[in-house]
Amino acid sequence: MPAGALKTERIEARVRPNDKAFIEEAAGHLGVSVADFLVSSARERAEEIIRRRDQIILSRRDQQTFVEALLHPSSPNEALKAAVEQYRSSVEH
Repeated sequence: MPAGALKTERIEARVRPNDKAFIEEAAGHLGVSVADFLVSSARERAEEIIRRRDQIILSRRDQQTFVEALLHPSSPNEALKAAVEQYRSSVEH
């Protein structure tokens, strides 16, 4: 393989004739091949889906509660102290 050449993989999909014609028209409108159009469209959609999955959306009230907890954390209660102690005893041999 020449230096700088990218390895590619194949994806196949069966589509209805009217969907294919619609995709070809859109690709032609952009001046790109159908393959390039499909890959870029699928990638954009995949990025959007993954971005939404990784995003945490909080209400204004939840945002304020979160910031308040960061700025003024409460002291650990007895249950938390016990959990930390139990964890430490389980990992320290």
